[in-house]
Amino acid sequence: MAEEQNQQLEVAIQHLSDLLHSGQDETFKDSFEALHEYEMGQAYAGLPDHLRSVAWRLLDIELLAMAFDNLDSNDDETIALLLEMPPQKAVQVLRSMYADNEVDLLQQLSSRQLATYLSLMPKKEAEGVRNLIDYEEQTAGSLMSTEYMAVEEELLVGDVMQLVKRHANEAESISYVYVLDNQARLVGVISLRDLLTHPDKLRVSEITNPRVISVKAGDDQEDVAQIVADYNFVSIPVTDDDEHLLGVITVDDILDVIGEEAVEDYSGLAAVNVSQVDDSFWQSAIKRIPWLVALLILGMSTATLINHFDGLVQKASILAVFISLITGTAGNAGTQALALAVRRIAIGNTKTPVKTFLSEMLTGVVVGVVTGLAVFLIVTFWKHNMELGLAVGLAMMIAIMVANLAGYLIPVAMDRLGLDPAVASGPFITTLSDLTSVLIYFSVAQLFISHFIGK
Repeated sequence: MAEEQNQQLEVAIQHLSDLLHSGQDETFKDSFEALHEYEMGQAYAGLPDHLRSVAWRLLDIELLAMAFDNLDSNDDETIALLLEMPPQKAVQVLRSMYADNEVDLLQQLSSRQLATYLSLMPKKEAEGVRNLIDYEEQTAGSLMSTEYMAVEEELLVGDVMQLVKRHANEAESISYVYVLDNQARLVGVISLRDLLTHPDKLRVSEITNPRVISVKAGDDQEDVAQIVADYNFVSIPVTDDDEHLLGVITVDDILDVIGEEAVEDYSGLAAVNVSQVDDSFWQSAIKRIPWLVALLILGMSTATLINHFDGLVQKASILAVFISLITGTAGNAGTQALALAVRRIAIGNTKTPVKTFLSEMLTGVVVGVVTGLAVFLIVTFWKHNMELGLAVGLAMMIAIMVANLAGYLIPVAMDRLGLDPAVASGPFITTLSDLTSVLIYFSVAQLFISHFIGK
């Protein structure tokens, strides 16, 4: 499906390019306007540079704004597309975009470029943009749009419908109309369905739902995304501490947040930034080396520990066979526990900390016992030595229990300290599990050494 869509988009870009080449300006504008909003952004970005300089001169400001609204505002290429136009033209496009997307783009500019663009805007509008830019990144305030429908509670349904019709194109979403009291505080919400199904002469206050789920401007974007997902909202209002309506966050921004958080978590688990997939080999290497060197140093501790037990291995060389089996399985168990712990933290845990701890501990016991028993049977029948099987199985059981508990406790502790739990990456937990499992393995082996020397 995705490949087919890409092919259709390529055909559309080629068609638009041909129209510009042949000077069919009106047909080009009609063809561009006929595209889906998402396709507008992709098609505009996909035009050759020399044709794009013609395109932005031909297209209406509203169409250009629509195209930029559907491009990734955090992408350097999108910034480059904006800077291709003269500042006066770029400001016109920005002012026609939705406020949240406009601010996202402006935040990517240098301070000098930002100052230039703001100086070309009306004073009041520039002040509003500055206020939005001041919100910290990854908070509700940085996501919200100021284009929304809000009415006073004393209005009639018919009057509100007229306002919706008049301002529908200006609002980013009209699924909800927010109701304000005479002090501009948010007191309720009305769905568009409610407005359509009630008499025009009815007062808005009579059909207002006073149960409003809202968020504060300083709330973390991940928490906001979870609320929207839980309630299946199309948009959610943002208020200040006095319940004054500041803006709304729409579901398209929530989808972006979910994608960003998923990339962030996966990057942490993999110990590499997976959001930049088009880096050069040199950039990729530079980003990966610090973590790998840190893990190498930690891994040297494991090597030193094995060397410490060199005398034990010389007495019973068979012990060396099972080192990688113990460390690998314990590392996998730790990574599984880590992934679940990070996910629990991300979406919120319905259980109490004590119940979660006990649940993870019992999970580690069950997994450890089953895995240890399986290894005991395999080694016993393979090497015809029950004592060796018991040593390896017991070590496996304890190593998995410890790794499972570490995989749970480390991200929880980091979260309590205010650190990103995803930083407790899979490679880190795996390397730490190697260290602990080797210590456990040889400590247990020492108890059984007299039973399998020379085996």
